[in-house]
Amino acid sequence: MGIFDSLRSALGISAETDATRAASPEDLFGMSTAHMTMQADLRYDPTGEAALCFSNVDSTAFAETMEEVEAILEAGEIETGTRARFVGDSHGYQWVVLEDDDFEDLVTSIHFAADTFVEQGFGSRLLAALFSFEKATTGPGAGPASEGQVVYWVYSFRRGAFYPFAPSGGHERDSAVEFKLESVLDGELTVEAEKEYWYPLWPEGDGRPWG
Repeated sequence: MGIFDSLRSALGISAETDATRAASPEDLFGMSTAHMTMQADLRYDPTGEAALCFSNVDSTAFAETMEEVEAILEAGEIETGTRARFVGDSHGYQWVVLEDDDFEDLVTSIHFAADTFVEQGFGSRLLAALFSFEKATTGPGAGPASEGQVVYWVYSFRRGAFYPFAPSGGHERDSAVEFKLESVLDGELTVEAEKEYWYPLWPEGDGRPWG
């Protein structure tokens, strides 16, 4: 199953039907403290990247909302240096990809973008927010088996919860790492309890899930 099939089945209609709580962009602020735990306890450093995935709507109102999101992020770049780019694909999904070495700025920017969609009545089009981390190559906990490994915390807007995703090459995932992330961060983040909803968002080639 490819990334877009996963999004459609995992974060789309099925997940919406099975939603257990109302999702809120405010949940994203949980990453503000979680990233410190990732560094201090697990030796995963932020890569400086985050992304928001949503489905498109062919309407004037949605186009205006997109323009508003772009304007907000452009203003944010002037103020904080957070860079934003918009990536589309042939399946109709859109990504807002954010880059900033300051993790707090990333969280704030992705929250502003998501909150704008919600305020304009398009919260149902939000699918997922992703925050990426890379295993430290030096210090305690680093080693040849894990150094440089990139993992993600995924927030499902349809489930109102986070889950870890640790791709390990090809369409394989490192379940041991995912369970470790869950055990350390559960309680600090609202972690999806039903693991069948921990859907993979496979990177394209050696890149990120957003391409």
